Amino acid sequence: MKIEIFSDFSCPFCYISKTKLFNAIQELGLQHQVEIEYKAYQLKPDASKTETCNYKEEMMQRFQGRQFKMQEAIDAVHAHANEVGLTYNVDEIKIANTENAHRLAKLAATFNVADAFIEHVMNGYFSNGFDMNDTSALIDIIVSLGIPREHAKQVIDEQLFSEELAQDRYDAQQLQISSVPFMVFENAYGIKGVEPLEIYMKTLKQAQGIAKKRITVIESDAVCSNDGCKI
Repeated sequence: MKIEIFSDFSCPFCYISKTKLFNAIQELGLQHQVEIEYKAYQLKPDASKTETCNYKEEMMQRFQGRQFKMQEAIDAVHAHANEVGLTYNVDEIKIANTENAHRLAKLAATFNVADAFIEHVMNGYFSNGFDMNDTSALIDIIVSLGIPREHAKQVIDEQLFSEELAQDRYDAQQLQISSVPFMVFENAYGIKGVEPLEIYMKTLKQAQGIAKKRITVIESDAVCSNDGCKI
């Protein structure tokens, strides 16, 4: 069963939704039946790659100084995070450019450690003030997962995986995705935003049904193998 996750590292609801999905997969015992592909979606592609700004300051600008409305939004994020056991330290979150993190996620996927890399970066970003503009720190994470440092440095220095990132943008446009998180299950069902755990479980079951139908084999005795043909 294939699941595509369109998300950005700086999206608080993306981390929450991903956690709920993995909880649902665990609950249904589908760990070995799911193939997850992470699709890059940059919320702030023009963000500085050298300087960061405080998340709360950015929110203050968005809410035009309305402290009460801003606090309501922050409280809502905390409530969703707490529901799945995540701890967000809003005071330490730094708005940065996520492009290099997405490039390294593509590299991690080629080594089958994308889940671990994304989890590590998101947890560090939302809980411990991890700076995604710090390419050295990003590379350290990749190295801790068993990927050679020279591979990671090459990805950053030569801006590798640009075609893959462009393809992700194209796929998002084709699906008319304008916000994240957005999950696509077996190219048939979708979940936008954060939903109750039951919705993830229901959607997984529906997608599993489609996946099973696609691999249903109707057997016949009229087959050929290396040992010859049966009649």
